Amino acid sequence: MRIVLAEDSVLLREGLVRLFDEAGFETVGSYGDAESLLAGIDEAKPDVAVLDVRMPPTFRDEGVRAAIELRRRMPRLGVLLLSQYVEGTYAQELLSSGDGGMGYLLKDRVASLDELEDAVERVSQGGTVLDPQVVAELLSRRSDPLATLTPREREVMTLMAEGRTNAGIAKQLYIGVGAVEKNVTSIFQKLGLEDSGTDHRRVLAVLTWLQR
Repeated sequence: MRIVLAEDSVLLREGLVRLFDEAGFETVGSYGDAESLLAGIDEAKPDVAVLDVRMPPTFRDEGVRAAIELRRRMPRLGVLLLSQYVEGTYAQELLSSGDGGMGYLLKDRVASLDELEDAVERVSQGGTVLDPQVVAELLSRRSDPLATLTPREREVMTLMAEGRTNAGIAKQLYIGVGAVEKNVTSIFQKLGLEDSGTDHRRVLAVLTWLQR
């Protein structure tokens, strides 16, 4: 089986290549960012693409965007996303087409050669592989996305609904502005509010909160 890999961490990338080799797979392309992967995909002609969710330059959703583009170019290509954290929004976006051959695993799962090999085999055959923690996140979203907010995120959300800025929230909660920003980003992700470039996510989050 021919595999292409996109992962910005050199150590993890080399480790994955060795794991693929032990599993009997052939790594035909290894890249440090999504742009390089997309540029070399036609020549590599892989059966499966394994991508980190967050890569340079912004470390946000480059892997997801690249996965969607790869499937547009090569509908039969198996795609396996790896993430350090549970990011249900990205998993949901990847799976929204309803097509098979997709997978989403947490990086700590790749320590098991058998589990990684099984995931690659399944997506190559058109199956779907989801990390159990990702499944739990998606199920919780279906019931009530607000229920997934932590107590701190609820405090931030309440103050956000009051119209306070991040600096105002930080002052009120006696935490740093950076901590507030992390909580706000997490809230957006849990509510499925991706940055479309047009919608004001802060307003949409507040509307969701007020409608609970």
